[in-house]
Amino acid sequence: MTRYSRLLLTTLLVAAAAPAAAFDLHSPDFSETAPIPQENTLTGFGCSGGNRSPALAWSDPPEGTRSLAVTIYDPDAPTGSGWWHWVVFNLPADSRGLRAGAGDPTRPLLPAGATQSRTDFGTTGYGGPCPPRGDRPHRYIVTVHALAVDKLPLTADASGAMVGFNLHAATLATATLTARYGR
Repeated sequence: MTRYSRLLLTTLLVAAAAPAAAFDLHSPDFSETAPIPQENTLTGFGCSGGNRSPALAWSDPPEGTRSLAVTIYDPDAPTGSGWWHWVVFNLPADSRGLRAGAGDPTRPLLPAGATQSRTDFGTTGYGGPCPPRGDRPHRYIVTVHALAVDKLPLTADASGAMVGFNLHAATLATATLTARYGR
């Protein structure tokens, strides 16, 4: 075994033995075991919720995280391509959460420099769940993305799919929670 091989093997063994911090996401508003509350569902499209974005908290993004992004996506929407409910990027790397209501584009509740871009409702900001009546409960996948870049080179006019493409290229790690809602 060469000196380099021994060094590589030792490095791998040490890395495997070291406990990794858990990049974790949770919400006092959304749960994986209960339906999404009415205050977080859409006002419109036949729904009469509060359309308030959930409070979110995360911990331990991986080393090398230079910015963060948050998305809420419904893969069960009857569109053939899902539905983007909230897209926020260019959050500072030291952010550890978002306040309830931060998705309201008329209120300054996001950290400086953060950008909310266009959802599939055609507007910026949070748009709560409102699946068609009679559908089985839809899954709403809330994801915080730890990014290897300081900023995504996008504006508030970027679609969820365009942001998703850029996130795919820049993501170091993700933390998710999946909440459900049906009517």
